[in-house]
Amino acid sequence: MGANTRPFKEAVYSELARLGKAMGSPRRLELLDLLSQGPKSVEVLARETQQSIANVSQHLQTLLEARLVKFYKRGNYSMYRLSDERVLDLLLKVEEVGEWLYRAIETERESWIHPLDSSRPLSAEELDTLVKDPDVVVLDVRPRDEYEFDHIPGAWSVPLEELEQKMAELPKDKQIVAYCRGRYCLFAAEAVQILRRHGYRAIRVEQGVREWRRSMSVSRGGL
Repeated sequence: MGANTRPFKEAVYSELARLGKAMGSPRRLELLDLLSQGPKSVEVLARETQQSIANVSQHLQTLLEARLVKFYKRGNYSMYRLSDERVLDLLLKVEEVGEWLYRAIETERESWIHPLDSSRPLSAEELDTLVKDPDVVVLDVRPRDEYEFDHIPGAWSVPLEELEQKMAELPKDKQIVAYCRGRYCLFAAEAVQILRRHGYRAIRVEQGVREWRRSMSVSRGGL
């Protein structure tokens, strides 16, 4: 018999289990998803998730203790961001495996998106071709701070809440392609519905910036 490795196994798997404990909450997963779009204050996160500031702060403390997020001050605001790109990789993998395991995720997603836009969305690869087309305008309909943090090159920033007011600035003779935060975001589908109602040729992209960057990295041999 070799050495008793039980203490080693228990120590290692106890540390790994911290990830599962920290991410084992729908609210904390949503917070991570929002932070994957860029740094946000506690107040913004509370508004986006319709929680109290106290509840959001408690969830963020759990994520902070698990080292999934980082904290810093910006003036009087407490700001949070993902601690590393590998946390984003982990989040995207959780979403991928979750959809593979649980059909209910896709069913629920489609039940919300289909009434807004039943057409086939573009893939990230198709978008990569269209961004070079002069007859196409790519719209980023996320909040402007997320656009400023990162966006698809050449995209116009038109947050969904400003779309109707700024619609006159959009050329009607071009194809409009809208994108938002990714597969669990309805902004792009809502934008397409509004644009079509006003006579624009509009289509959405299912993925967001984070998925698009990874798709392009893979196609160009970066990963």
